[in-house]
Amino acid sequence: MTTINCSEFLDRFDKAGLGLAACVAIVLLGGVCGWPSAAVGDDNVGLAVWSVDPLVKVFRDAKPVAGEAVAEVARGEHATWQIVVRCEKPIQGLHAEIGQPALETKKESELKGATVRFVGYVPVDRPTQKLPKDPLRKVPGDFPDPLLEEKAIDVQAGEAQPIWITVAVPQDAQPGLYSAKVHIAGNVDGSDVSADMPVAVRVFNVTVGKSRLWVTNWFSMNWRHMKISPKTDSPEYWALLRRYARNMAEHRQNVIKISPFDLAYFTVGEDGKLKIDFSRFDRWVNIFIEEGVIGRIEGGHIGGRIKGWESPMGVKIRKIVDGKVVGAWGIDPAGDEADRFYAQYFPALVKHLKEKGWLDRYVQHLADEPSERHVESYRAMVQLVRKYAPGLPILDAGHLTDPFVGQVNIWVPILQHFHRDFAFYQERQRAGDEVWFYTCVFPQGEYANRYIEQRLIKTRILHWMNYRYGATGYLHWGYNHWTHNASPYTHTTQPHPGPPYLPAGDAWIVYPGRDGPLDSIRHEAMRDGIADYELLSMLGEKDAAAAKRLVEKHVLDFDQYDCDVEQFRATRRELLEALSGQK
Repeated sequence: MTTINCSEFLDRFDKAGLGLAACVAIVLLGGVCGWPSAAVGDDNVGLAVWSVDPLVKVFRDAKPVAGEAVAEVARGEHATWQIVVRCEKPIQGLHAEIGQPALETKKESELKGATVRFVGYVPVDRPTQKLPKDPLRKVPGDFPDPLLEEKAIDVQAGEAQPIWITVAVPQDAQPGLYSAKVHIAGNVDGSDVSADMPVAVRVFNVTVGKSRLWVTNWFSMNWRHMKISPKTDSPEYWALLRRYARNMAEHRQNVIKISPFDLAYFTVGEDGKLKIDFSRFDRWVNIFIEEGVIGRIEGGHIGGRIKGWESPMGVKIRKIVDGKVVGAWGIDPAGDEADRFYAQYFPALVKHLKEKGWLDRYVQHLADEPSERHVESYRAMVQLVRKYAPGLPILDAGHLTDPFVGQVNIWVPILQHFHRDFAFYQERQRAGDEVWFYTCVFPQGEYANRYIEQRLIKTRILHWMNYRYGATGYLHWGYNHWTHNASPYTHTTQPHPGPPYLPAGDAWIVYPGRDGPLDSIRHEAMRDGIADYELLSMLGEKDAAAAKRLVEKHVLDFDQYDCDVEQFRATRRELLEALSGQK
């Protein structure tokens, strides 16, 4: 085996005035791969290895470029590096590992638990219906997104393969510069080859704690395309639910949509009346509390459109027919049947939430995306809550303005409507209501969103928009809504009854692994954007003008951004320096 240890020639770069950044910027290792040797003498190790900012999507045709493998973070954040490998001949069994990053001035201080994952590629077959002026790449084509669970992979000749390395920085970590070495190895033409790449993380003397930004990704208890197929309420079922919860908590999600209605057991009591058992709901909630997601409990919808998009809203109920409990859907919320059921259901729910100590964490959905066409039927649903559970806050994502004043407590407009009606939502905040925003299928064009084909920085910058425009929450419907038939690894757009199809990745931000969720680079960017919001909020408390100046460097308007990654990193550094007093 032939090995090059980059740290062996650090002094060479320092003497040339280039330092660590140049050393980690690019390691060209020639010979059997056809790359010319660069600052490594006569060694021929077969790999081209370089660093790319993790906010840059690396395509398979990428070639070596200069870039730093130095992450800059607060305590309580995640440090990420993206190392890219390429060879002009096939690589078999490519694998990588990282040593524990250690503080240069105190070797016993280490950052433990770093993960090494390969970035996978998925086909985007159709572009968003409205393209931005700066598309990242022509569609159709393969785009990087999932973070794979394979420990070793084969790489085709002439194709770049990104390696995603992440380490959580504890809140009590010592500030300073931590360094480590990434060891990369594989087999080319029957010969074992390897390379070592130094990486570093600068930890600033500032701590990010729990997020104050409310964030929810709607999820389903979904194991399609996994190796497992647990029976409902089996030990493996609950273990999978916990893995979902842990993944959400690791990505700073702090609101979870759970339906006490759908999880409750409805039976006929001895008195012949409806009896409600919330124990299954409790088990769900406790898992999400234990894993650190809740936060808030986002009570699932009690109703929706009866037929098509234009139809009125109806509610779901349970009733006793011939001594048995049956369900009914599309019931008029202003009718006697709905009133009889919710006269029992809502008081029972409130009583139970009080007993569990969860009442102040609970908010209630009524129906998704109501518009001015649904004022009357939606208002009837509101009246059921106000009559039988008057203290429950109501939130819904939808096209809500003046006719809904007094009906909802948490307004969640889609981003382009938040833009259009910004003055109205500022008014609602002054009146004491909360205002979030959401994305779902739209907006497209110049707006930031979470699409696979979009620049990754636009996913992260969503939460800079939260800060700039005072929206205290973000909602998205698609955490893991993979379809029955089509794998998300092979089909990234989906048919839709409204728009012709859902854009690539709109329905999910994680992928099915063997026995649980696998992250995407979009999910990682979203997590880091939520942490950015917290840092901006901390600076805003200290110096509002400084925080405003920094966020406006990148969020020029609702649909205009500076997406220069290098400039973004400079702004982030300025943010960390301002909070830590460190220059």
